[in-house]
Amino acid sequence: MKKKQQLKILSEGIQIQHDTENLLIILSGDLRSCDCVRIVTEVQEYLTSSIKKIDFIDDGLQTWDSSLLLILYDILRLARHNQVSYDCSHLPQNLQDLLDLAFAVDRRPPQKTSKKQDFLENIGAKSLVFRDMILHVIQYIGAICVAFWRCLTSRSIMRYIDFLSALDDCGPKALGIVALISFLVGLILAFVGAVQLQTFGAQIYVASLVTVGMCRIMGAIMVGIIMAGRTGSAYAATIGTMQVNEELDALETMGLPKIDFLVMPRLLAMLLTMPILTLLSDVMGMLGGAFVGVVLMNLPYQEYWKYAFDAFTLNNFLVGIFHGFCFGFIIALCGCYCGLTCGRKADSVGIATTQSVVNAIVWMIVVTGIITVICQELGI
Repeated sequence: MKKKQQLKILSEGIQIQHDTENLLIILSGDLRSCDCVRIVTEVQEYLTSSIKKIDFIDDGLQTWDSSLLLILYDILRLARHNQVSYDCSHLPQNLQDLLDLAFAVDRRPPQKTSKKQDFLENIGAKSLVFRDMILHVIQYIGAICVAFWRCLTSRSIMRYIDFLSALDDCGPKALGIVALISFLVGLILAFVGAVQLQTFGAQIYVASLVTVGMCRIMGAIMVGIIMAGRTGSAYAATIGTMQVNEELDALETMGLPKIDFLVMPRLLAMLLTMPILTLLSDVMGMLGGAFVGVVLMNLPYQEYWKYAFDAFTLNNFLVGIFHGFCFGFIIALCGCYCGLTCGRKADSVGIATTQSVVNAIVWMIVVTGIITVICQELGI
């Protein structure tokens, strides 16, 4: 029998002794909060030598925690790597079961096997995805209609404080950026129109051009783009963050409808503020055009405002306000939808925010075309 060397203490409760081929690890006492890295490093030095077998001995092991399990797992993993045999039969049964379970689970990430589809299969798969998305959007719009009816009949659980908070966010806090951008857009429209109208000596019609353009469509479009990037993206980010943090699951567990609790306050606030912001945009755009016409082109301000007020008709004003109302519905719809369908990964909130802005702007342009064609056919 080979003479064993003097006992070496790795830590309080963990001792080792070895000869040229065998390593004996003795566990005893209270083994909690062990220094895993140091102990495994010292044992690894023996495994890289001529050790052929490791034996684990229970010498009065009393209490232990996951740090001991981690130490044993790392030692066994190193033993397998160095082709060293080991014997864990003298350890407590529950510790043996946990080690067996640890090695039974495959910790390697699953390999994605992607089957290349041909052209027709790819079209079919994309069509099925598009169909599911359309059905989900229809279901979402239907749920909003039902929630809106509950709100009208005073059966909604929408909190008044949430509505006021959303109203403050997309109303007073947006006045500055809307006024500035609309003033600059009116100024640009006046410059662009003046370049052509000066050729015919009709600079005074800059007032009519800016007034009709801002009141009928440009004011609503500029407000829609600003609010889609400012408020619609905030809706998607807020609700998407709640999805990542599993707060939406908590609402569902408590039996609170997500549409009533999250979507309705934001939707109603947007529907209420968008026509008012559109009116502000019209006024600021006309002031921007007046700045170019009166200050830079030296047009008489009495004549400028006379042509501006002559071009300001009720039809143009109401068409612009209706555009703003529709844009508000689209922005709130897209922002809340992208937030509710947000994933749970680290970049999911950013993706949902981007999708909300892109979808809102695309659908605003589509709705603008539809309303323009309808107004043209009706002679409005």
